[in-house]
Amino acid sequence: MNVYDFDNTIYDGESVVDFFLYYCKKDKSLIKFLPSLVLALIKYKQGKVTVEEALNKYGKQFSKFYKKNIGIGDDLVIFWDTHMHKIKPFYKDIQSDDDLIISGSPEISLDIICKRLGIKKYIGSLIDNESGEITRLCIREKKVEAFLKEYPDCEIESFYTDSVNDTPLIEISKNAYLVKGNKITKIK
Repeated sequence: MNVYDFDNTIYDGESVVDFFLYYCKKDKSLIKFLPSLVLALIKYKQGKVTVEEALNKYGKQFSKFYKKNIGIGDDLVIFWDTHMHKIKPFYKDIQSDDDLIISGSPEISLDIICKRLGIKKYIGSLIDNESGEITRLCIREKKVEAFLKEYPDCEIESFYTDSVNDTPLIEISKNAYLVKGNKITKIK
């Protein structure tokens, strides 16, 4: 099985940030949260925030946003209509039927894009529809936990990522590749 991180790996950018910016056009009051979103992303990329810290610091803001915007699924469909072009071309060249996407992005968003790309398997962050609470933040070591829970008997042949934040998945993969833009470099 080949496993891919999503954001900045097969998607050119951070889909959560792109969706947030897309949604700011609909709800201008969200712009005030942009600095904290950018700061959180920088801290995450630098490895300076744990899963627990991220949930404690940003989880409540996210839950409020999610509960306020119950029809978010319809908005995600429109978002992906306008952002499909950001799927990197290399992915179609190497795509296989048994590919798995594992990402910090919410599964509600991954569901739409993965169906469009013909990807049957994905694991992402989970959100409770009633409370808007993040019940699984699928980052770092939590990606390995989610993978082993869903696919306990599977082995990762090749793993593609943009970040050393995915070291836990790199460690359990036979081969690993670092994706920067459209350049792919074998790192394991």
